[in-house]
Amino acid sequence: MPKELLIQVAPEVAANESLLHDYLSRQLHISVKEIQQVTIVKRSIDARQKAVKINLKVTVYLKGEPFLEQKIQLPDYKNVENAQEVIVVGAGPAGLFAALQLIELGLKPIVIERGKDVRGRRRDLKAINRDHIVNEDSNYCFGEGGAGTYSDGKLYTRSKKRGDVNRILEVLVAFGATPDILVDAHPHIGTNKLPQIIQDIREKIIECGGQVLFETRVTDIIIKNNEVQGVTTQNDTVISANKIILATGHSARDIFELLDKKKVFIEAKPFALGVRAEHPQSLIDSIQYSCDYRGEHLPPAPYSIVKQVNGRGMYSFCMCPGGVIAPCATSPGEVVTNGWSPSKRDQHTANSGIVVELKLEDFKPFAQFGALAGMEFQKSIEQKAWQLAGQTQKVPAQRLVDFTQSKTSSDIPKTSYVPGTTSVELGQVFPGFLTQIMRQGFLEFGKSMKGYATNEAILHAPESRTSSPVRIPRDNYTLEHLQIKGLYPCGEGAGYAGGIISAAIDGEKCALKIAEVLRK
Repeated sequence: MPKELLIQVAPEVAANESLLHDYLSRQLHISVKEIQQVTIVKRSIDARQKAVKINLKVTVYLKGEPFLEQKIQLPDYKNVENAQEVIVVGAGPAGLFAALQLIELGLKPIVIERGKDVRGRRRDLKAINRDHIVNEDSNYCFGEGGAGTYSDGKLYTRSKKRGDVNRILEVLVAFGATPDILVDAHPHIGTNKLPQIIQDIREKIIECGGQVLFETRVTDIIIKNNEVQGVTTQNDTVISANKIILATGHSARDIFELLDKKKVFIEAKPFALGVRAEHPQSLIDSIQYSCDYRGEHLPPAPYSIVKQVNGRGMYSFCMCPGGVIAPCATSPGEVVTNGWSPSKRDQHTANSGIVVELKLEDFKPFAQFGALAGMEFQKSIEQKAWQLAGQTQKVPAQRLVDFTQSKTSSDIPKTSYVPGTTSVELGQVFPGFLTQIMRQGFLEFGKSMKGYATNEAILHAPESRTSSPVRIPRDNYTLEHLQIKGLYPCGEGAGYAGGIISAAIDGEKCALKIAEVLRK
């Protein structure tokens, strides 16, 4: 009978099969020659003590015990070329996984994406980085794969109760992701590897008879008697269907405005906003691992921190070890930051969003915009940052300690943010209450993480697209919009997800509910 063990070992043991077998033979009081195979089920890092350890859950197969390597297979996708059609607006994780689930259930998805395919997006990302040109339909947020494709590919989620996380991970592995994502406590694909996986998902959708339409922006949702009939695109093409999954992402402001204009019920939603802080990765390593050099067997250290300041949570968000900061504006005249890491996380800098939770009352100055008040609050900060930094894609930046002292930095060193920075006292970017919380919060961070509050750290402003500023309400059971029959608000943009995994789960759930209705 195979033996399952929970062990804690040094990083070099976890990284070396021979050393691991030696360790396990001693633990089991057997000869190392009796060990046929060891599979790692789960892996995490324990850096709480001075000597960093690796936690492993392993299954040990001894000689003579049956061992069959499990190969992850794709689900049984049907040919749906002539099946009933369902419109899926948005080709991010929610939309793509909704489409795959629809195919599995025998329905034909028509995926409509305003941006370009995953390869075509690259030219537009280069344009925003090098030439400061923002394409409103193709950028870090819009295009095949959504915001996650070129902003890291993190797969960690706390949303375990929302659905089957492992199923999503297994589908990604079947499409080419490393099997390590099934093992690691904080799985990550990497911005360099995710595009091919996204492309393979799209090719599978088309192979099975689904449709994927790029550079096709939905400009109207056709509604009669409070029931959807289809959509109109930017060239006045009508695509008909009485079931629509709306998976447009947290930055699709035109969709929020469309729904508001059509008197479709939406509501303002609290979100979080702040800055993106960049440190030398070696500094974060020394803080987290309590060492001068982390060695070859430990990955670049992440961090997670949260403090309560004046009754508000201030916390790290989308932390990117060995990563870079990217320009994520979706319209000219605004500046937005985000971060990403390649699969090896081998850049010399670490960055994280450091954000403060907002409340609906904070949006009162924009009350005339109704449900769009939070979006207009968000937009006003992004536009102010654009003005202050020189009306390009350069961002306002400040050294961390200087920020806590309300002191404009005399110089800003080159950071990983390619379009460049402009030295600005960041108190000019944010409302006074937010600035005050962040100044105090960074001092509190420095008390918990000795060395974190340093002028080696550069703050870039703003980090403003943490989640949707709007919620599109839906029934908790049917997942249909409360007012419009056949409309299924889905994923981050609708306010029901917060990352690749939770968005993918939500996409599958909406597809399943549609299939239930159509079978009745």
